[in-house]
Amino acid sequence: MNRYETIYIVRPNVDEEGIKALQEKFRAIIESDGEIETIDEWGKRKLAYLIDDIGEGFYVYMKYKAAKAVPKELDRVFGITEDILRHMIVKIEE
Repeated sequence: MNRYETIYIVRPNVDEEGIKALQEKFRAIIESDGEIETIDEWGKRKLAYLIDDIGEGFYVYMKYKAAKAVPKELDRVFGITEDILRHMIVKIEE
């Protein structure tokens, strides 16, 4: 298993319950073939630039170990989830 870091930005109009639901959705994908080390909610922050005329978003950081297929599936799900503005998945080199 490889180690990964993922940061994703949720639209600011999503309520706290919706953010928790998204976190559980992504947690389930990772735990299907991996294990989560940490999930940190960074909260609402101002974006460096506007994305679809939106100036802020809710940031979430995850660090986990998983098989190679997990980041690909996460990337696919992030891409089709409308409430995600941006995401980034990085493999941590040992």
